[in-house]
Amino acid sequence: MEFFSTLREIIELSDPYEKIAHFRDFYQRFQEGELLWDGEGDPVVFQDPSYLSYCRVVPPHQVPKRGGVGSLRGQISLLHSIAHIEYSAIDLALDGAYRFRGLPYQFYRDWLQVAEEECRHFLMIDRLLRERGSRYGALPVHRKLFDVGRATQTLLERMAVVPRYLEANGLDANPQIMERLKRVGDPSLAPVLEALELILREEIGHVRKGDRWFRWACRERGIEDIEGEYRRVVERFFPGGLKRRDINIWARKEAGFSCQEIRSLAQKPINC
Repeated sequence: MEFFSTLREIIELSDPYEKIAHFRDFYQRFQEGELLWDGEGDPVVFQDPSYLSYCRVVPPHQVPKRGGVGSLRGQISLLHSIAHIEYSAIDLALDGAYRFRGLPYQFYRDWLQVAEEECRHFLMIDRLLRERGSRYGALPVHRKLFDVGRATQTLLERMAVVPRYLEANGLDANPQIMERLKRVGDPSLAPVLEALELILREEIGHVRKGDRWFRWACRERGIEDIEGEYRRVVERFFPGGLKRRDINIWARKEAGFSCQEIRSLAQKPINC
């Protein structure tokens, strides 16, 4: 089994459960050192997301509004949205390992570990959906995360934009979602809260890996102002999107952000 060509095949699988089964076999072989490193040829730039034939893909403004999490419909909408983020994150992690060649072995180990954790997150959320009479693919989805991955074709851009910006923003959003669920006061939501707590803990590690490899990519290019380079890259892809109203200070610090940088990202003064 060859590393890069097999990763491409896995990424292109549209069925989530088939993809996860094939990836887990691949990942076990990787951990056991059974894969061949086939670095020949340029990586393919995927033009469409793997889930195109599995989900109904619509423009972002056509994705149904979540509504209140106190209702079954609202909970299904929320869980489906999270499941789509997690499934998109599987492909983004696999694409990172597939796309960037000639890097230290630790890079590939890091992003395959991230992919494995995203698989667990997806299956966990999909199980909660099924317990509520739904499943992943039952609601329309957008392709924004895929398009961001397609647009970031250098290691520096990908690490800045995906884990260090988008996933770090998820660290900020997760506690807000959990607080909304807690206010409902429904004991049946306890498994959802447990799932979100686990996702938060493990996503900190994903952002930390992104931070480490972003800094590595900056050093390889001789860039000394690393936090300034991060702001420049993110502003290029998300103009005006750096400032955050709510910041999960402890999570961002755990993930590698300095207090100085956290303060620079906040819309209002904060203690760090």
